[in-house]
Amino acid sequence: MRKIIAGINMTLDGIFDHTAVDPDEEIHQHYADLLHNADVILYGRITYQLMEYWKAVVKKPTGDKSTDEFAIRMDNIPKIVFSRTLKSLEWETARLADRAIEEEVLTLKQSHNGEKDILVGSRSLIISLMKLNLIDELQLCVHPVIAGQGLPLFENMNDRIVLKLLKMKTFSSGAVIFYYQPSRS
Repeated sequence: MRKIIAGINMTLDGIFDHTAVDPDEEIHQHYADLLHNADVILYGRITYQLMEYWKAVVKKPTGDKSTDEFAIRMDNIPKIVFSRTLKSLEWETARLADRAIEEEVLTLKQSHNGEKDILVGSRSLIISLMKLNLIDELQLCVHPVIAGQGLPLFENMNDRIVLKLLKMKTFSSGAVIFYYQPSRS
């Protein structure tokens, strides 16, 4: 069965904010590799609209190999967007979810159109899927930044969830990815 991997950047004080962190070449390469090992990524509306930035990078590359490679992989990977307000999507590799999140994810997980992973790259979806006990692996890239304010990654989580540390990866920037497996209790 396919694995559901939630991967996200956050600050040391637990804040999810794309503008508070500055991923470098190593981190872009890590995420490009993660995309390479997946065949679909799930987004909520807000994160999806932020990620549309990468379409412009594909059209006008930056010259930075890892950033441009990430943009190409982001452009090519199929995306499923969960939104109550969007009626259509312009990105050719994206579609709106036509089922509730639990049903959509369980169907994807059991499908055999590929044995690659299913990625979740949206804060709201990570929270929802954690509550549904559907995340197989949580990859938290913690950047050496204290934001001081913003949206906490695990806002509105009322139940205790125990995580098992699988491994860690340290980057020269001081960012660390913690790979966790949520308990299934």
